[in-house]
Amino acid sequence: MLEERILTIYTDGSCYNSPRVGGVGIRFIEIDSAGAEQVTDVSLPGYEGATNNMMELQAPILALREAKRLGLSTGKDKVVIRTDSQYVADNYKRAMFEWQGNRWHSRSGRPVENADLWKNLIREMKSYSPCRVEFQWVKGHARDPHNKAVDKQAKASARRPLGQPLKQVSVRRKRTTKSVCIGGVQMEGQTMCIRGITCERLPQKVWKLKYEVISEDSPYFGDVDIIFSDDFMADGHCYEVTVNDDTRNPRVVELHRELPA
Repeated sequence: MLEERILTIYTDGSCYNSPRVGGVGIRFIEIDSAGAEQVTDVSLPGYEGATNNMMELQAPILALREAKRLGLSTGKDKVVIRTDSQYVADNYKRAMFEWQGNRWHSRSGRPVENADLWKNLIREMKSYSPCRVEFQWVKGHARDPHNKAVDKQAKASARRPLGQPLKQVSVRRKRTTKSVCIGGVQMEGQTMCIRGITCERLPQKVWKLKYEVISEDSPYFGDVDIIFSDDFMADGHCYEVTVNDDTRNPRVVELHRELPA
């Protein structure tokens, strides 16, 4: 395949805390008939309330849209998206061939994070057919000047959070000094008291709750983790719950009562 029939795209996502904002970086590279690189950068605003993984996904979504708008994908046989996000590079095939057919749940039954963004990415990739779209992982902050360029763009984008938030999440300040540790609270069928920190409704029609354990007699007292529930539990509120016995897919199996805050 001739190189001039390949569109190479570098993408990156960035995220800052306090306040939480995120941004994207995008660079297109074409090879002309003389074998020289033709570089096109796209500057886009960032988003409030974004996580790093959300921005790493949003960047290639926007890149594929912008390539069409700018006419850069016309006449191409292949699009190669280079990203330093292992989250994206390692999972895009799972999104296409596994999660999508499993109603956006992993093999363990756990709801897939950022399902709406994964759906958008797969939709954009399929819209390029018969042109092939694939991802290649590149080491971040290495010697690749294009990767460095989109990293800089993503940080600048995050400083201009003008886009609408990609999702709505309510947040309360945690009481514990501990940070979130996914899987840190083992699911052993126990009953315990928890306090919600963030609450989010997922496309899979379940609630995702970041919580802290407030049962002083629990070995996990003060730990912060993620759990899923069919019942709504508000951030900043305390509850007595019974959980399942599968740490890979943590679930509230019974909501007993709300406790005084």
